[in-house]
Amino acid sequence: MAKPATQILAHPVVKAVRRKLFEAFRDLLPIILVIAFFQAVVIQKPLPDLADVVVGGVFVVLGLMLFVQGLEMGLFPIGEQMARALARKGSAFWILLFAFLLGFATTIAEPALIAVTSEAAKVAAQEGLIHAGTKAQSNYAMGLRLSVAISVGIAILLGVIRIIKGWPVHYMIIGGYVVVMLMTVIAPKEIIGVAYDAGGVTTSTVTVPLVAALGVGLASIIRGRSPLLDGFGLIALATLLPMIFVMGYGLVVFS
Repeated sequence: MAKPATQILAHPVVKAVRRKLFEAFRDLLPIILVIAFFQAVVIQKPLPDLADVVVGGVFVVLGLMLFVQGLEMGLFPIGEQMARALARKGSAFWILLFAFLLGFATTIAEPALIAVTSEAAKVAAQEGLIHAGTKAQSNYAMGLRLSVAISVGIAILLGVIRIIKGWPVHYMIIGGYVVVMLMTVIAPKEIIGVAYDAGGVTTSTVTVPLVAALGVGLASIIRGRSPLLDGFGLIALATLLPMIFVMGYGLVVFS
């Protein structure tokens, strides 16, 4: 016999899904309101392909709900568990190697980075900075990706050393931005904008949750470290070093 609709809606799983859907919709609501306001008040024209926009919006809400749930169920726990397991082994080598490879692997596969480096290669070819051939553009984009991935790996490694040693994060951040400003003075102007954008696109969907979980898990297992005070700050380093490395890459390529 089929269950009444009220019983189905009252089921814990259904209630949890409804709550997650509402939270996802609530997070996207400011974007929806801004678009609706400008479309109705400023542009004063109906949205083209409204049905596709509505269906796409529903997919975005569903995707955001599933993505956040996946982070909570999978990425955050595995990051913390691996950090704790490696810390218990008592080997700094394996912790540091894991930190570098985690930063490198999550960044080299980052979709936002792939898109930005590919677009940067096309623009550089259009401006005559590199050859217009497909191979030259591919090599330039891959060079950018490798520069960013290596820099993020080193950034996470330095962040883990900071947690182990208990160094204040603000000294590293201030010192890093001093280097960024000095590099901006000597770097080719064609690479500066790309370098600054690279700092943002590296810390996205996969990198952020895993790296944050790594820092919190490591700080929670090391005696004398606070997950709140010492566990965070890795993301800041991961956005800082790519700017330095990409400008260095520009010095090599455009010199």
